[in-house]
Amino acid sequence: MSCFIVPLTQAIATSAYRKTHKNSIESAEASVLKRNLPALEKMLWGGSVMLIVDHIINGEVTWRYPFFTALEEAGGLQVMLREMLTVGLPMSIVLTAVWVGYAILKERKNRITVTNVK
Repeated sequence: MSCFIVPLTQAIATSAYRKTHKNSIESAEASVLKRNLPALEKMLWGGSVMLIVDHIINGEVTWRYPFFTALEEAGGLQVMLREMLTVGLPMSIVLTAVWVGYAILKERKNRITVTNVK
């Protein structure tokens, strides 16, 4: 019910970093990962929104306080924290690893394309 909080926090941090370091990300000397930061940002925001919608549909997140149905019960906070650590954190780690692979493959493909054009 709260697994989306970790990738959502990562999406907010990634967006803030990209907006504050916009010039260094767009420069020619930027690293492979910095150049592909917008892709990570889109993946995180899209996944987070999908998870929020899924949790609303399943009734795990409501429009009224305390918003998370687990918090209505005693010990609900521990359940939420456990889910964030056991589901949300691994989900963010795997998504970031997939993005790193994507960035490396995209860079390799661009290098091959540039080499073939010359």
